[in-house]
Amino acid sequence: MMKRHFGYQIILGLALGLFTYTHTPMARAADAQPKIATTNLRKIFEGYFKTKQADLQLKERGAEAEKVLKGMLDDYQKASDEYKTFSAGLADQAVSAEERDKRKKSAEAKLSELQEIERSVKQYRADNLQRLEDQKKRMRENVLRDIREKITIKAKAGAFNLVLDSSAETINQTDVVLFNNGLTDLTEEIISELNANAPPNLSGIEKDEKKDGKKGEKK
Repeated sequence: MMKRHFGYQIILGLALGLFTYTHTPMARAADAQPKIATTNLRKIFEGYFKTKQADLQLKERGAEAEKVLKGMLDDYQKASDEYKTFSAGLADQAVSAEERDKRKKSAEAKLSELQEIERSVKQYRADNLQRLEDQKKRMRENVLRDIREKITIKAKAGAFNLVLDSSAETINQTDVVLFNNGLTDLTEEIISELNANAPPNLSGIEKDEKKDGKKGEKK
């Protein structure tokens, strides 16, 4: 399902070209019949190597963010332990009032440090989430633009008036294309052309995904 890519739903319908219909005899002539093709936009989106590249980049960014966040949380834990030590010493009657006052100031300073780290962690999480969402949106738009351009080229080359997305669903999650009597499907050709210059390392990713899928089926 496309929900594993970017956490977004794909555009449900894709129509390319222009088909006009009038009630004049000329418009009803045989040579005015539209030439229609179909594509599975979901399959193209998931099969495009740039989609896989985008997923890898997002995962890498996420891993980097986790490392930074872990460092911040480690600092928080350390400061928390020190605060507890200072606080515990405040009740020690064996030390002088001057020492207790010194410990109190240290505890207060450490508490302020803890609160600052908490604010920093919250801000970092919010900022990083927004950055990742923005990156997902940009990558998704770039991928869809490439796909649209390729479909447009194929449609014009094949003299098609209309290209329908066979994977499209209505708001009620029912298929948009309910009947297809042998219309030309451009899906595999488009995927092949889009992936013509795919980096070799992405071929390895596809193989690993297929292996994982077969393992899942055996289970």
